[in-house]
Amino acid sequence: MEILEKVAYLKGLAEGLALDRESKEGKLISVIIDLLDDMALEMQDLRDEQCEIEEGLDAVSDDLSDVESFLYEAFDEEDDDEEEEEDDEDLYGATCPNCGEELFFDEEALDEGGVICPGCGEQLALDTGDLSDGCGGCCGGCESKE
Repeated sequence: MEILEKVAYLKGLAEGLALDRESKEGKLISVIIDLLDDMALEMQDLRDEQCEIEEGLDAVSDDLSDVESFLYEAFDEEDDDEEEEEDDEDLYGATCPNCGEELFFDEEALDEGGVICPGCGEQLALDTGDLSDGCGGCCGGCESKE
């Protein structure tokens, strides 16, 4: 039985007892039953409101899930695009003859003809000779080995 049903049952018992509502005891029991009835109605209203809030929260949660999915897909696509761009770009490497720092540079640095070593700050000239054999001659190390 729900609380409202129990309170209705109590009201029925009180009426069946034919309590004198003018006596002290009758007034007390009558007021208690009325109070219980009001409390049960208030609890029922709170439950109804809670159900409405839960439904609204579920709807907001679903909407948020859709937004998250959309955003994560957009970020994943951006990351994929960036990775493709990075993969398309050729990087070259060399070792600084002064400090031994390993350097990586791209076509732009080759076009400019030089790069600054982050380890020692030395300006290194880059030879854009034949890069097909794997050595650009930028560090001068290959020339000394030949």
